[in-house]
Amino acid sequence: MMAIMSEMTSTLRILEPYPGIFAYYDGRVPGKRLHAKTANWLDDGAYSLGVASYAIVDQGEALVYDTHISLSHAKAIRTHLEGLGVKKIRVVLSHWHKDHIAGNAIFSDCEIIALTLTAEKLKENREKIESADPPISPLIMPTTLFDGQFDLTVGRRRIELHHFAIHSADGNVIWLPQERLLLAGDTLEDTVTYISEAAEIGTHIGELARMASWPIAKILPAHGDAERIAAGGYGSDLIDANRAYLRRMAGAIAAGQDIDPSLKSLVAEEIASGAVLHFAPYEEVHASNIAAVKAALQH
Repeated sequence: MMAIMSEMTSTLRILEPYPGIFAYYDGRVPGKRLHAKTANWLDDGAYSLGVASYAIVDQGEALVYDTHISLSHAKAIRTHLEGLGVKKIRVVLSHWHKDHIAGNAIFSDCEIIALTLTAEKLKENREKIESADPPISPLIMPTTLFDGQFDLTVGRRRIELHHFAIHSADGNVIWLPQERLLLAGDTLEDTVTYISEAAEIGTHIGELARMASWPIAKILPAHGDAERIAAGGYGSDLIDANRAYLRRMAGAIAAGQDIDPSLKSLVAEEIASGAVLHFAPYEEVHASNIAAVKAALQH
């Protein structure tokens, strides 16, 4: 693995939670920053909270789920896959946010599959994305668009893509029906979801209920604990934990009550059950979520 590392990817870990399913995990390294000491999207949120892109590999084919947080990370993913003998690569985008599309240029010669909504969001925000810190320029757009559901195969593996409006209106998950395995992107997080569209919290709660009705055995999220991902991922109780958090947030505002400023206290039940782990940097996410929900729901 060391041969494909640059300084930017010196802490990247390649995990294999299931045969032929790889997680490219980076971050959650105390005191380390990759891009700058000043605030930026790569270090604050993505790297600090831990981030994983995934690849599903079979019979010389690979499906890459998100292109990671930098061109260097994307290059490491591609180098690893080609080292496994992969000849055909397709990319699937989980949604339009920067920490999931930053490496698109490394796969510009591949089919890039996304929701129509994702393409619209990327187009609408192209200028901001290309001039961000760090910049993602040029922004490489998806080439194949779909709405609702998209079915494909990677070697002998059957794979379905499904639209869930959770976290972002354009959430796109990968479902492996034979394995009952969900690759969740940002629709689910450990410790809690980052509320990026607070006005849509009711939609997110409803969509999490729809997800909970699926026969899911295990979940691999984009943001979670590396050891848990390496060991096969989370149980379906991660869905209930994320939904309970949103319901408590919205419920408190509706009742005119204060939201508990301590995340550890607010989700104590879910931590005690093992559904989620308390990761201290999510206290900042929680503070940001409180502000967003108050601004969106208080009248």
